[in-house]
Amino acid sequence: MFLFIHGVMGAFGAEEEAALCRMLGSPEFPLLSKEGDIIIGGAFSIHTQITKPLLSFTDPPKRLICSRFNFREFRFVQTMIFAIEQINNSTSLLPNISIGYKIFDSCGSTVSATRAAMALMNGQERTLGKNCSSKSSVHAIIGTSESSSTIAMLQTSGIFQIPVISHFATCACLSNRREYSSFFRTIPSDYHQSRALAKLVKHFGWTWVGTVRSDNDYGNNGMATFIKAAGQEGVCIEYSEAISRTYPQSQAARVVRVIRNGSARVLVAFLSHVEMDMLLEEAMKQNLTGVQWVGSESWITAGHLATKRHLDILIGSLGFTIRKSKIPGLREFLLQVNPSQNPQNSLLREFWETTFGCSFQSSLDGQSQGRQCSGSERLDDVDNTFTDVSELRISNNVYKAVYAVAHAMHNMLNCSHHGEKLNQSCIWRDKFEPVQVLKNLQGVNFTLHSGERVYFDDNGDPAAIYDLMNWQRSPTGETVFVTVGSYDALLPNGKQFTMNGINITWAAESLKRPQSVCSESCVPGFRQAVIKGKPVCCFSCIACAAGEISNTSDSAECSRCSLEYWSNEDRSLCVAKAVEFLSFEETMGTLLTALSLFGASLTLVVSIVFFQFRDTPLVKASNSELSFLLLFSLTLCFLCSLTFIGRPSDWSCMLRHTAFGITFALCISCILAKTVAVLIAFRATGPKNTVPQCSALLQRASVLSCTTLQVIVCVLWLTLAPPFPHKNTAHATEKIILECNLGSVIGFWAVLGYIGILAVLCFLLAFLARKLPDNFNEAKFITFSMLIFCAVWITFIPAYVSSPGKFTVAVEIFAILASSFGLLFCIFAPKCYIILLKPERNTKKHMLGRNNAISL
Repeated sequence: MFLFIHGVMGAFGAEEEAALCRMLGSPEFPLLSKEGDIIIGGAFSIHTQITKPLLSFTDPPKRLICSRFNFREFRFVQTMIFAIEQINNSTSLLPNISIGYKIFDSCGSTVSATRAAMALMNGQERTLGKNCSSKSSVHAIIGTSESSSTIAMLQTSGIFQIPVISHFATCACLSNRREYSSFFRTIPSDYHQSRALAKLVKHFGWTWVGTVRSDNDYGNNGMATFIKAAGQEGVCIEYSEAISRTYPQSQAARVVRVIRNGSARVLVAFLSHVEMDMLLEEAMKQNLTGVQWVGSESWITAGHLATKRHLDILIGSLGFTIRKSKIPGLREFLLQVNPSQNPQNSLLREFWETTFGCSFQSSLDGQSQGRQCSGSERLDDVDNTFTDVSELRISNNVYKAVYAVAHAMHNMLNCSHHGEKLNQSCIWRDKFEPVQVLKNLQGVNFTLHSGERVYFDDNGDPAAIYDLMNWQRSPTGETVFVTVGSYDALLPNGKQFTMNGINITWAAESLKRPQSVCSESCVPGFRQAVIKGKPVCCFSCIACAAGEISNTSDSAECSRCSLEYWSNEDRSLCVAKAVEFLSFEETMGTLLTALSLFGASLTLVVSIVFFQFRDTPLVKASNSELSFLLLFSLTLCFLCSLTFIGRPSDWSCMLRHTAFGITFALCISCILAKTVAVLIAFRATGPKNTVPQCSALLQRASVLSCTTLQVIVCVLWLTLAPPFPHKNTAHATEKIILECNLGSVIGFWAVLGYIGILAVLCFLLAFLARKLPDNFNEAKFITFSMLIFCAVWITFIPAYVSSPGKFTVAVEIFAILASSFGLLFCIFAPKCYIILLKPERNTKKHMLGRNNAISL
């Protein structure tokens, strides 16, 4: 842009050139200046309001008019002068070299900032016929206080690599070394401040906030970084508004209405102090209260805002600011500022008039315009932003910037020690390029008298260390800034943000921290469900499904419990699943145990009865040896059901099915032998032949062989794939069914099928013998017993397959007991009836009956 202007001006004549310079607003003189070997330029927003003239190419443009004096910025100006005077009086820093300065007013405007940059580079010549000078009149520039103005200045000065050191331009965009290679700053980048603000609102649980920003590079870039960081922290933005000092007041009124109507109770204000003034004026008009303000560095410690007039709105405000420091001697220097130092300087006169509300001007008729300024007024008696040095933060940045330039020049000029004394001398060079200053500035690393270390990183930024400030009311009713925490970007993530334990004052001086959420927190046991069309911070709470939990508040999803665990009633904890098996303690187990023991006991009673009456015809006719073996096997059948009750273990799983298979095989084998013996006996050729055709040895052999075959099947089963305890989690989700896995299904059905084959064979043989003599037809009772046995086990199969959990075992036990009782009652009940109740029928004669039947 500068080269373009230079070429255009060369093409015009002298008159046209002067007109173009006036269009750019190039000032005739800096507001404050001093000659020296080294000249440091300064650009500060001494005035905060600018009136832009209407530009026409028919008349010479009028000068830009800046108004609304800013005491804070004027303190920055005097701090720069104070630092330069300190260095000039120093014997250790730049000895025998004097530093001068040229300070211009940027008026908080990009236009004025460009004008100031042009003037600082070219000097202030306005003589017609002269072109812009080829050599910059300054070696470095301090300023400005706004990011947009600094960017505008850099677009001109950056072409010539003139170092610009800002004390207050915080836009993260300025860290871009490709675009702004000549830029440095003594205040951290907003990249760190924005991230710190995001962590702050997250720390206090504010997930639903509103935002307002300055509509310039500072506000737009800072807010963009905040919104991105807030999103990463799970914070949502309800609204994001922008205002600018150039906007009409109606825009500020609209923004305040948005804040009032919003549901967010926390407002993040990334505003410069000028826009903050505009917003506060409208906020007071609309009586905006009850909002928790979270502020940016620009205004959070601005003394001119900390008044009783604003306190009701801003009380409890929180925000990050750089750490304050003390500059010895600065207050005394500020109190010495007086128009008498330079009576011709209009800036000093304006400062004095604004401070004391008087005027140095007199009317034409001799009457003063208001109170006349005498020049003897005392700044000691004034309490304003200019004289307040209790919060030296940005002023300290100006101080550091001046010293950074001095140290860079000190290194560049090869200043060195001579002799024992600390007298130094520098090798002065009449000509040196600005890029040399730039390179030396990048490498400065020094410590101030306060102990603060000053250096720049590769992007020209300082270390990002902030204090968290809280606006509180003092006992006298004044506003005080209290440090309640800190943020250090150099520390690892998670340790950067800390609180110091000091009590915080909240909005409206509430004792309770305000809540600002779109949706109430989801308690453990619930998960968040995003509401369609709304931000993620607006959600409904959905209870976790059975078997899932959330053990923290605001869980995004529920976690499924592992296979052996299940959710409790609140869905907040995984507890061990209930383990289900048929135990002796429960009612069903106790009942089945009682039936089993009753059956075994009853069988023993029958055995005792048979033993007592073993010499009677009925017992003899019943083949006492097989009867006792049958009773013994029935006893085992009743007792084997007990192995199905209780917690399954390796031995019980292997025992229960094999014991069941072998005992029932023995039992049915005995009945089969008895049936065959009855058939053979009653098919004898002679009616008086009482000797059975089937000997006792053959009966024993048949029983042994039938049982042995079952034993072989069981041994193979246990050897190849034995049953084992198994936790069944598939059948029931809320509990674990502890059961015996068959190991081999083929083995189980082979055992059961073998018993079935014996039972069917026994039934068929007994059915063939049903028409034998009626006085004592044992075959008829065997037929009934086998009929019951087969019926029980046929119905067992579907019941066994369909019964869940422990009921599967109960069905199996019931089948064992039912079939055992059926055999016991059908075979032995009629005999016991005759033995005990009808002894007259227990005779050989009665046993032979009409047909002289042969009995065993």
